[in-house]
Amino acid sequence: MSPQPDPHRHTGGDVLVEVMRRHGITHAFGVVSIHNLPLVEAVDRDLTFVEMRHEAAAVNAADAFSRASGGIGVALTSTGTGAGNAAGSMVEALTAGSRVLHITGQIESEYLAPARPEASRGVIHEFPGQPQMLDAISAHSTTITDAKDVAAELETAIARIQSAPSGPASVEWPTDLQYLATPDTQRPCEVSPRPVAAPDARAVTLAAALLSDARTPLIWLGGGADGAGEALTDLAHRLGAGILTSNSGRGIVPEDDPLVIGNFATTPAVRDLIRDADVLLAVGTHFRSNETASYSLRLPQKLIQIDVEPTTVGRVYPTTVGIVGDADRSVRAIAELLGPPAADAEWTTRVTEVRERVRADLTAYIGGYAEICSAIREHLPAESVIARDVTIPSSQWGNRLLPIYDRATNVFPLGGGIGQGLAMGIGAAHARPEVPTMVIAGDGGLAVHLGELASLAGTGAHVIVLVFNDGGYGVLRNMQEKNGFRRSGVDLYTPRFDLLAASMDLPYRLVQGAGSIATALENAVAHPGPSIIEVDVEALDPAPGPFVPPVHVPSAAGTRS
Repeated sequence: MSPQPDPHRHTGGDVLVEVMRRHGITHAFGVVSIHNLPLVEAVDRDLTFVEMRHEAAAVNAADAFSRASGGIGVALTSTGTGAGNAAGSMVEALTAGSRVLHITGQIESEYLAPARPEASRGVIHEFPGQPQMLDAISAHSTTITDAKDVAAELETAIARIQSAPSGPASVEWPTDLQYLATPDTQRPCEVSPRPVAAPDARAVTLAAALLSDARTPLIWLGGGADGAGEALTDLAHRLGAGILTSNSGRGIVPEDDPLVIGNFATTPAVRDLIRDADVLLAVGTHFRSNETASYSLRLPQKLIQIDVEPTTVGRVYPTTVGIVGDADRSVRAIAELLGPPAADAEWTTRVTEVRERVRADLTAYIGGYAEICSAIREHLPAESVIARDVTIPSSQWGNRLLPIYDRATNVFPLGGGIGQGLAMGIGAAHARPEVPTMVIAGDGGLAVHLGELASLAGTGAHVIVLVFNDGGYGVLRNMQEKNGFRRSGVDLYTPRFDLLAASMDLPYRLVQGAGSIATALENAVAHPGPSIIEVDVEALDPAPGPFVPPVHVPSAAGTRS
């Protein structure tokens, strides 16, 4: 007879649960392993553990849970190869500034050696360079070396996660110390997020003066403006300013606001508008290359930039006024000093006209995709998360035309990595279980983590997987064709999604041509669990215009093409 588990034995898993409860953290996503077993057991017993099939997917799910909930997402992974599997998704979390606590196992503490191959004993699962890897992919990383320090190390990591600018933290935890740590032996520890300094009063005064005198003002919002939506909405309407956004800044001001132009900065109509603007207020944006046409976009000479990270201010475009501080606090401080607005009434009218024109132009260009875009917004609740993988529908119209009313519902791989959308959808669905979550993916991206369909089926989460099937990597096909390259590596063997869905008891619907998407979406929204909708891209009517990613391909002469 096998020994019965001792229900009274406390481990480090109980310490983890106590820390999670102190911070209101309810879920952890992970892959169970001999190197995290006490942690998984405790979380599964006292909180919610969501089993994933791959460590990268566990981090993606924790990342999206954080973005959709506004809290902290927890990922539990194994050591060595397991931690390495998680690395790419940690890079995504680092790029996005996501609040992710990544706890990974480690070999037993007595065998830990410096990161030198000659010091390694060859312990199974050992990777001497793991601390250096975690340090490179995290905003904070640490190794637990004493069972009494577990709570302190976890609290320190969470304090860093919550400090501005936010970012993920990694904690490696040797297996023996997971069993030996107990709640009643932890040393006292008091840590808190580092405070953000108040914005410089002189800079705020200068910014308010520039905006008060502006006749044709614009505002550009990035993800760092999150939390300042109300203040920015009020400011924009006081000034009569049009609002541009990065992809990450969408929904900070709801996109049904007539002043929101959105993520259309490089279109001809918006370029003309920017050319005629006399002041631009940029809040929480890095002016990324894909959103500035590889930095060729010309901005107004009078540029006010607000960011919590000092090195961001003036890094890409020279600023007239730079303000280092929290977005909401800084915007409210400017608003308090504004004089009577000087904006031209015709400017506001032009902003709204440009807003409608760029949307109409894109709607006409994408052909049969337009019906799908409008159907998603019609049938999906406004509070539902839309997790967009890297695919043509996401990059051509999902990132601009599909209306977003709340930034937390716009979840996508900010770092541009393919294949992360499904796991992100699973994480987001656990953050918002009261509404369905939608995943927009391509057949190529979905195949990267196809096993996570089993994770989804196992959780029963209300996730609608909308997979656009064009038999491969359509974005790269278009790029090869435009640049005269040989067609290589882009035509993939694609599974039968109907059979795949049937093997997991998931409802499945095929959309071919016009008129069938609305019913498929309506049924999927009504079904209280996961489902798959496959869109036959070749059957779209009318056929969409091609999408080519805004990637610089040097010509033979060395000029930009």
